[in-house]
Parts: sequence; structure tokens; C-alpha cells
Amino acid sequence: WDRPARCGPCASLAQGVAVVLPAPGRWFSKLPPFLFWDSDFVQLCNPHVAAMKEDVLYHFSLSTSTHDFPTMFGDVKFVCVGGSPSRMKTFIKYMAEELGLDHPGAEYPDICEGTDRYAMFKVGPVLSVSHGMGIPSIAIMLHELIKLLYHARCSGVTVIRIGTSGGIGVEPGSVVITRQAVDGCFKQEFEQIVLGKRVVRNTHLDDWLVQELVRCSADLGEFPTVVGNTMCTLDFYEGQGRLDGALCSYAEKDKQEYLRAAYEAGIRNIEMESSVFAAMCNACGLRAAVVCVTLLNRLEGDQISSPHEVLVEYQKRPQRLVGHFIKKCLAAA
Repeated sequence: WDRPARCGPCASLAQGVAVVLPAPGRWFSKLPPFLFWDSDFVQLCNPHVAAMKEDVLYHFSLSTSTHDFPTMFGDVKFVCVGGSPSRMKTFIKYMAEELGLDHPGAEYPDICEGTDRYAMFKVGPVLSVSHGMGIPSIAIMLHELIKLLYHARCSGVTVIRIGTSGGIGVEPGSVVITRQAVDGCFKQEFEQIVLGKRVVRNTHLDDWLVQELVRCSADLGEFPTVVGNTMCTLDFYEGQGRLDGALCSYAEKDKQEYLRAAYEAGIRNIEMESSVFAAMCNACGLRAAVVCVTLLNRLEGDQISSPHEVLVEYQKRPQRLVGHFIKKCLAAA
């Protein structure tokens, strides 16, 4: 098997850029064994953590001095993250059923019950974590999640964001598998100001994961699935060109021109987390994907008006797709 190249930990750290190396060799539909190589431990892009006597993951209400991370999390191979705590609890229950680990009366307690910032649930090798809404919220969660995986000595971990989005030129209920995350100017990068300096990181997502998720969607044959770029914005209203916010300085014509330009740039959906998610996973060498369902076609309107039961069914689609992928991986391991 040819093992796809991954960006090494701290790649181009001196320049503040995490570079994704091109993947050599062939891709196979059969799942390769390198997914679970024990030597493929999660790494950090921070030399200071190793010297710390205690690492407090404050927003998870967990600490290396009070919790045995290897015992609690050492078997984790798949981490799925999404905005809503209730949605991520629903997902872990679903995965328990799919993996045959559920039983009457089973409960899935919130591992982060000591805080109301995030929620975390686990069953078997699957960890389900909420990340809240927007770049700052998911970034904080990812810092502590990646450190958790590092302290737990996890290896061969795949991280997938499952969520909702606004579609561009695709019908509501379509699932978009992200090829690369772009910003509001359609650039494939995530910009962060660190110590007053501009740091730019790459936002390309794992090609092998994209291909395999497409195959999994074909296996299911339950809903339309497309591969495209995902635009990550800083807010839900002006940043996404909506006309229905408290502030708006542009016209319908301007919005349509912008969204159609986005479509021409290969963008098929809009959300608020994918860029930093891709950038941080790249920087730490984690294999990652983004799978989001579209709740509306933004070329046709701004407001989400589908009935509640329809939206609930839409939100289950990324869960079913990713659940099938996880089952397929475990069956091949």
C-alpha cells in the first residue's frame, strides 16, 4: 500500500504556515491499513507542552493531573465534531447502535459535564465533541481536543466535522464533502494574527478521505452528495451576503453577483468553521474531512424556512454518511 503523505508536525512553523504535501502513489477504494498504524501518534505543533507538569484543558474541565487520558481516550480512532451538544449526543447514540455497542438502558454521559462550554461523548473508538458556533469557538475546542489526543497517546486518528450549511447552487438536503475551505475572498487559506503578525495556514482537506466518503455516499444511495469548496465566513449575516440581518449595505443584485462568483470558484456551501478546522488539523498532521448538509440554496433566498421535521432529517444525513465510513474502516482494520 502507498501511504499518502501528510504534513509533518510543525511544517514550516518558522514561517507560520502549515504546508500540505502532495500525496504520492495510487489511491485505493479498499481501506489501507495505515489508518491504524500504532506509530502514527498524534503530534503537537508546540514544543512547550511536553515540558509542562500539568496541562489543564480548561474548557473541557479535564486535566492531566486528575484524569488518566490514555485509559479514557487511548483507543480513539475517530473524532467527530459538530456545533450542537444535542446533535453530538444523538450521533454517539447512533454510532453505538451501528457498532453493536448499544444495549437497553445504556447511557452516554457528557465527559465534559464540569463545564457548559462544550460537550463530549464516547463509545468504543469514536469520540463525539460539540464545538459551538464560529471560528473562535471551534478553534478553542480544537486546541484542547488535539492536546487531549496527544496526551492520550492516540494514533491513526481521523477527525471529521459534521454539520449544517447554506448551499450555493445545490438543492436543500444535499451533502457537501469539502475539498478545500476558502475564506470570504475565495482564498484557500486561514489567516490568524499572532503576536501582532499575520500567520497564514493552508486549508486543503485530505484527498483520500474525500474519495472514500464519496464512495460511502454511493454505497448508501440515500441523498445527493457533491464534492466542492466550502466558504468559511466570520458571521451568519453580512459575512454570508444575507439581506435579512440588522445591518446590510448592499442590494440583492450585489448578493447574487457575489454568490454566483462563489459558485464559479467551485464553492458549493457556506458555513463558519471549516477554515480553522482544516488549518489546525493540517498543522498537526491529522487526517481530516468536513461533511455538511445544506439547509437551503442561497441563490434562492436567505432564510431557513423548511419544516422542523425536514431539517431534523437533513441533519441526520452527514451522520449516516460518516457512520457508514467509520463502520467500513473498522470492518477493514
